[in-house]
Amino acid sequence: MSKICILGGGAWGSALACVARRAGHETTLWSRNQSVVDAINRNGNNPIYLGDLPLESGIQATNKLSAALAEADIVLFAVPAQSIGETAKSAAQFIKSGTINIACAKGIDRETGQLPSELIAKEIPNCPVAALSGPSFASDVVQKLPTAVTIASKDMALSQRLAASLSTEEFRCYASDDLKGVELGGALKNVLALAVGAARGMQLGASAEAALIARGFAEISRLAVALGSESQTLSGLSGLGDLVLTCSTPQSRNFSYGIALGQDKDLQGLKLAEGTFTARIAAKIANEQNIDAPIIKTVTAVLDNELSAKDAVVQLLRRPLKSENK
Repeated sequence: MSKICILGGGAWGSALACVARRAGHETTLWSRNQSVVDAINRNGNNPIYLGDLPLESGIQATNKLSAALAEADIVLFAVPAQSIGETAKSAAQFIKSGTINIACAKGIDRETGQLPSELIAKEIPNCPVAALSGPSFASDVVQKLPTAVTIASKDMALSQRLAASLSTEEFRCYASDDLKGVELGGALKNVLALAVGAARGMQLGASAEAALIARGFAEISRLAVALGSESQTLSGLSGLGDLVLTCSTPQSRNFSYGIALGQDKDLQGLKLAEGTFTARIAAKIANEQNIDAPIIKTVTAVLDNELSAKDAVVQLLRRPLKSENK
């Protein structure tokens, strides 16, 4: 049994806390939101983010970072990707040397272009770092529905130990040593979910959505490999698997945001869609690396009000014809 701390009291943080408890670990969840802390400690649920779904018993919640991290063996960073750096900086003073830090957010920092694990390693340099990613809705995990994810670090032996430590009957963890590939797959698929969601919102049909998924997958694979990832990683759970899930249901925030884009709706008040941040920095990286990424760049143009969703479709359809594999 290990002592595991989850940083982040949202839906995903709460779901990971359930996983940790089911795997037999002492589990503490940290949240800035006192209402979340009180609900978990008093009622065993998180109504703000997960309605009336009951959480696993035995999860202790606190809003005190020092108390949450005291003597933790493993720390799961489940705050939004754009908050990872700030959270890691605040947590560093309370994390003992050798603690394993796992990035559980999917995104690319919009200011630095760094991945979550890189931000954590920068702020907490004396600890090993890993990432957890894959097709997983928080509500499915809380309800013990079958889920499979990838845990990656640069050390395969560490990845295997973490996968064994966090796996349960319903939550299956696969190990990888392609840390960058696992994180890029999880981040970039959110941009494609915006595009496919926009197609759904415009009622372009299932054929158009399938084409966007296929061409988009080729695009994010090309970008990830150019940045040092392994191509087979993108074909796994954290790439293709997560892409299929995220582009299949409005339960995905990015897909829902895309639907609103396609319907030209007011975007104010919509839930955070991490793909809106990732699209812009991914387009910037693609330009700097001279990587062909037309869907990512078109999504960015729509987000920046340089193109309407309708004009974006026209622009993509007018691209020169070429070999599918180039």
